[in-house]
Amino acid sequence: MKPLIIGIAGGSGSGKSTVARNVAQALRTESVAFIDMDAYYLNFAHLPIDERRKINWDHPEAFDWPLLVEQLERLAAGEAVDKPVYDYVTHTRSPNIVSVPPADVVVIDGILLFSDPRVRDLCDVKVFVDADADIRLIRRIRRDITKRGRPLEEVLDQYLTTVQPMHLQFVEPTKRYADVIVPRGGHNAIAIEMIVAKIQRRLANARAAV
Repeated sequence: MKPLIIGIAGGSGSGKSTVARNVAQALRTESVAFIDMDAYYLNFAHLPIDERRKINWDHPEAFDWPLLVEQLERLAAGEAVDKPVYDYVTHTRSPNIVSVPPADVVVIDGILLFSDPRVRDLCDVKVFVDADADIRLIRRIRRDITKRGRPLEEVLDQYLTTVQPMHLQFVEPTKRYADVIVPRGGHNAIAIEMIVAKIQRRLANARAAV
């Protein structure tokens, strides 16, 4: 049976990862594989660290789309992949990899996930997680300071110069491609139940057709 690919998009700090985790936990009887789009940033290791900090990481051109599409296609074909690992402190691709085995359901999340038509076509269910801008900013500040070791001034400067304008230009417009829009971020229990029910129906229909 062809794996079901669930794409989860939304602004930075909207709660995409929370939705992905909650969906996976609700699908207890299914095997689930996770893919984070952030792992597919292009490797700018050849640039000095000061120049890497200036890169617009919220622009579609910051991502290695060919690799992402290739690995999604392989997962859709029931194959395992070696997912890259990105180092957010040094802004480079780590030499490490994460082996992702075949699964009944593949969940992938990313801010710009629906901006590429090839990725959209590979997603069987497309979810857009929505949250107010102030909530997303607060979450991003907490995450970048505690988990990525960045000073507050750098986080705020990046938000004002790239994150916010790129959200308006590239992320928000992709909401129109979503099958389901989840308001109020990642803790919307009713929306999670609806998404899980939709996935379970798709899986049941696919198994009945085999």
